[in-house]
Amino acid sequence: MLGARAWLGRVLLLPRAGAGLAASRRGSSSRDKDRSATVSSSVPMPAGGKGSHPSSTPQRVPNRLIHEKSPYLLQHAYNPVDWYPWGQEAFDKARKENKPIFLSVGYSTCHWCHMMEEESFQNEEIGRLLSEDFVSVKVDREERPDVDKVYMTFVQATSSGGGWPMNVWLTPNLQPFVGGTYFPPEDGLTRVGFRTVLLRIREQVCPHLPQWKQNKNTLLENSQRVTTALLARSEISVGDRQLPPSAATVNNRCFQQLDEGYDEEYGGFAEAPKFPTPVILSFLFSYWLSHRLTQDGSRAQQMALHTLKMMANGGIRDHVGQGFHRYSTDRQWHVPHFEKMLYDQAQLAVAYSQAFQLSGDEFYSDVAKGILQYVARSLSHRSGGFYSAEDADSPPERGQRPKEGAYYVWTVKEVQQLLPEPVLGATEPLTSGQLLMKHYGLTEAGNISPSQGELQGQNVLTVRYSLELTAARFGLDVEAVRTLLNSGLEKLFQARKHRPKPHLDSKMLAAWNGLMVSGYAVTGAVLGQDRLINYATNGAKFLKRHMFDVASGRLMRTCYTGPGGTVEHSNPPCWGFLEDYAFVVRGLLDLYEASQESAWLEWALRLQDTQDKLFWDSQGGGYFCSEAELGAGLPLRLKDDQDGAEPSANSVSAHNLLRLHGFTGHKDWMDKCVCLLTAFSERMRRVPVALPEMVRALSAQQQTLKQIVICGDRQAKDTKALVQCVHSVYIPNKVLILADGDPSSFLSRQLPFLSTLRRLEDQATAYVCENQACSVPITDPCELRKLLHP
Repeated sequence: MLGARAWLGRVLLLPRAGAGLAASRRGSSSRDKDRSATVSSSVPMPAGGKGSHPSSTPQRVPNRLIHEKSPYLLQHAYNPVDWYPWGQEAFDKARKENKPIFLSVGYSTCHWCHMMEEESFQNEEIGRLLSEDFVSVKVDREERPDVDKVYMTFVQATSSGGGWPMNVWLTPNLQPFVGGTYFPPEDGLTRVGFRTVLLRIREQVCPHLPQWKQNKNTLLENSQRVTTALLARSEISVGDRQLPPSAATVNNRCFQQLDEGYDEEYGGFAEAPKFPTPVILSFLFSYWLSHRLTQDGSRAQQMALHTLKMMANGGIRDHVGQGFHRYSTDRQWHVPHFEKMLYDQAQLAVAYSQAFQLSGDEFYSDVAKGILQYVARSLSHRSGGFYSAEDADSPPERGQRPKEGAYYVWTVKEVQQLLPEPVLGATEPLTSGQLLMKHYGLTEAGNISPSQGELQGQNVLTVRYSLELTAARFGLDVEAVRTLLNSGLEKLFQARKHRPKPHLDSKMLAAWNGLMVSGYAVTGAVLGQDRLINYATNGAKFLKRHMFDVASGRLMRTCYTGPGGTVEHSNPPCWGFLEDYAFVVRGLLDLYEASQESAWLEWALRLQDTQDKLFWDSQGGGYFCSEAELGAGLPLRLKDDQDGAEPSANSVSAHNLLRLHGFTGHKDWMDKCVCLLTAFSERMRRVPVALPEMVRALSAQQQTLKQIVICGDRQAKDTKALVQCVHSVYIPNKVLILADGDPSSFLSRQLPFLSTLRRLEDQATAYVCENQACSVPITDPCELRKLLHP
């Protein structure tokens, strides 16, 4: 892509500024973070600049975004910018007036999106430039991941990284020619200002200037060249390959790549910033299972469990209100970026549940329960759906300017005032507040580095000692310390309720709701808690009621909270993308295994059929991220090839196809799985660490799934005992099937061999089947456990 930089430089003649942080690091992707530094805009930019132009007070005259449903677009509805939502009206205007399109992409809980709005989009002069010389388009990247993915691919290929806000300039036919992320409003020593970028682009390429005609032709020609190069670079296809690569080889390579980047002291796989990476942890658990008698297998388990423990003890976990923040700004998991995303909660609940299955340590199950408690309290719609996120920023006091982390941080004085009670039996004078501050590392000066700016003097709770060490330090009983700390955290939680809350993005996304259905279903099944499975059931019912079009069989991508807690949709509706189908199907399969209600399995099969019709690439293999019609006009139609903050929808689809084959025996789904894995062969061979979730699917496909069949009455105690035994064991490559003896049932029609399996002496009976051969019948849960986990 050096050619792209060269021609862009020739067209725009802008000298280069300092580059920002690269996004494509191990275990994350551009979707993982918004940026605190300017990322190179893919062309050189000038340093220096004119004096400051502070933003004026925002006009209270709405622009056309006021008619949108997206919380992010509504945040910009009073900007002095003539914003358009993504759509034909904006494209027609750009073509008719022969103007470049300025595309700005972000999301409503993005800290640096807020900063750029405050500094630039509320600025009258900048608003005038955008409105007069460009067609300005705002996109919520969570509503339109296809638009985000296409132009993020361009930004990453032509600059030093990616992230949000993402700002890209397009030709009227939607070809990108300049892109970057956050720009400050004015030039600094190392950063180019947004106003300067607009002025220089206007001078060089805007249509009312004499040189536009010549520059426009060059621009269009080279923009097309870049798009063609990007398409070739991002193409994923079976090609002349017949089969996917060896799972053993790819697995070992993925493990070695992770091992090389592992942080021995604090866990995780990078220096800083550090992200939760559930896809990596799931891979390590699976790797342990197939290598558990080897040194590498033990190492994989240790890496995953240690990382989960360090994260749970760190400040990235909200010890007061539970749940996890988006990422840690430091290596120690201490000071987080305070945003809370639904997809993190969903995946981490599963990861901690799996850690409990593996280790039997209730520390991990307690963390999982805490995550789901937070989601139920703060991210749940009364009808069963789940909201997208809570912001990092909030006002320290009502009426004040929002600051990052204000809702979550504490001073020593606050804690002392809230917890003044003396602790009886301690070896020295001690209050509840002092005990809590010692255990969680709070200091008078604040435990946050002065370099963190507006957090200076504040404290983030992070566990510094084990309960045993804290108890020994003050001569107290461990259980007494546990009780005192829990009581203290509850008082902090009650006090925090009086602070201004962070903004809630109440948009509901099918994909993330699917992940959350999995989170509740898997954790509820592992812990044997029907209450949690009921949350998963209500989430699935919400999806079917509010985000599924019965007539077409299609999912909707989004819905929104309306007045009085009602559910609203945009008009026309935003239809689902590949990840919506893949994540919802996974959620439904997990819910079936947790509840044994076959209606969820039937719906999963129907959605998979729709997914295959809308997204399957019959020539190259694998799934496109978007429908052909939905992405009409976009320069690229891509297949996501990285498991990052969320797993790739193709990786999840590979698992879904395997499981659906296990539930139904339909050969077409196994064939599609093999074809998909073959299409991604080169990526898995070269950089398996970029696709750990797909590497897991490759292993499952080559090892074959276990079909664990329980013959019995779903409500009977002996059936439930066998089902719970299965859930208590970590078996990632399995399908759990309930055979109730009804030959007309859905599963009996799919799998005729179920009719040959009988209850032994009228008791609930288990069979473990592999490669069309089943074990002897088992009625004792202990015997079943031995067979499943020898």
